[in-house]
Amino acid sequence: MIYFTSDLHFYHEKIIKHTHRPFHTVEEMNKALIKKWNDKISSADEVYILGDFTMKGADIASALLYSLKGKKYLVRGNHDNFVDSAGFDQSLFASIQDYMEITYLNTNFVLFHYPIAEWHGYGRGEIALHGHQHNHEEYNIKNRKDGLLRYDVGVDANDMAPVSAEEIIDFFYCR
Repeated sequence: MIYFTSDLHFYHEKIIKHTHRPFHTVEEMNKALIKKWNDKISSADEVYILGDFTMKGADIASALLYSLKGKKYLVRGNHDNFVDSAGFDQSLFASIQDYMEITYLNTNFVLFHYPIAEWHGYGRGEIALHGHQHNHEEYNIKNRKDGLLRYDVGVDANDMAPVSAEEIIDFFYCR
């Protein structure tokens, strides 16, 4: 199965207060994010991380990636500089890109860290996935109500866990 997530911000203490995450410490947050990920993802799954994995450097990023299940892809965000470090093994990701388009279950997805007003396939059923804004669930509900096929896959909007392509398709087309 294919999953998406964004804006995990591992080891970023200030993100807890900034986004009103339900944690008291960064250690508690990191532990919960890893558990939520590994409870949902199997080693056979693919996970597209739409940016802002961690700001703490190559060693911490590597250790985290080893601890998380699934084949991982990175769509770079504004806080993913660790991938350019000489000490980072880029093969921990199946790919590292700034933008991607994928098709799953006959649905086209446009993947970018930032929300954009229009995208390839806009108005023709293609779904734009993003992070960056640290929205909450209400943002995605409003987009659906407004007929806008744009979805924030960030953990803040998705109960601190990755969200599957099937969940997103059902969200827009089956409710």
